[in-house]
Amino acid sequence: MEKIVIAIDYHPTSEKVAEKGFNLAKQLGAEVCLLHVIAENRYYGMEYPSFLGYDGYSYAIDLTINTELEKVANDYLAQAAAHLNNEVTTHLAKGETASTILNYAENWNADLIVMGTHSHSTLEKLLIGTETSKVIENTDIPVFLVPIKKEY
Repeated sequence: MEKIVIAIDYHPTSEKVAEKGFNLAKQLGAEVCLLHVIAENRYYGMEYPSFLGYDGYSYAIDLTINTELEKVANDYLAQAAAHLNNEVTTHLAKGETASTILNYAENWNADLIVMGTHSHSTLEKLLIGTETSKVIENTDIPVFLVPIKKEY
């Protein structure tokens, strides 16, 4: 394995996903790219505790302004990379989450995709599925899943 994409969303559980994926990559001597997809802009206005070295913003963001949203997402990725000693590259993408992850992983020639398995209700999984499920169902690239318990 030479290239590993770690898909992180804007949620504190991403810290565990990033760290587990990064540790695996180090053991394998693989290059890492932290990938963040802007799909649901509502998450950026939520007040989470500090995670991945990122303190967030304490003021309300006008989420209708795409440039501000991109700035927030780029700041998040920069802090996440710093949390991992800047031993990773980062990529910010826009679009539907699963297909964007798959397209980037394929175009970057990734050997592995790392994702978290967020807890959702059974009903939600039946009605809309999960982004992780969509990635697994539509890729030939192996996927390393980091289990996430419902903590937040």
